[in-house]
Amino acid sequence: MTTFSDLVPIFRIFDVAKALEFYRDYLGMTVAWEHRFEPALPLYMQVERDGLVLHLSEHYGDALPGSTIRVKVQGLAAFHEELRDRSYGYLRPGLERDGDDLEVNLLDPFGNQLRLYEPLKD
Repeated sequence: MTTFSDLVPIFRIFDVAKALEFYRDYLGMTVAWEHRFEPALPLYMQVERDGLVLHLSEHYGDALPGSTIRVKVQGLAAFHEELRDRSYGYLRPGLERDGDDLEVNLLDPFGNQLRLYEPLKD
């Protein structure tokens, strides 16, 4: 029997400072680790927060810019309020109801999209 678990999306990034400003400073994620084969080569890193784990890569071919993931979240309204209270000049996402879900759509500086949702019904 085969079992799959722990999906870790990879997002392509082009500027480490912009990636850290968005993922660490705005979304409140922690950099778990970073890797470069040599100091001048592209960065590959893991960011995480409350069970969400993402890999961010400057490496050509690791992922297509403009990728989208959909993430189920508990406490989405509180997270949205946290984001609203942070100063980030490039994004002011709304909290929207879509059918039986609450949703917050986040677009990173590289065109990658995180669609966060919380079911209103079980």
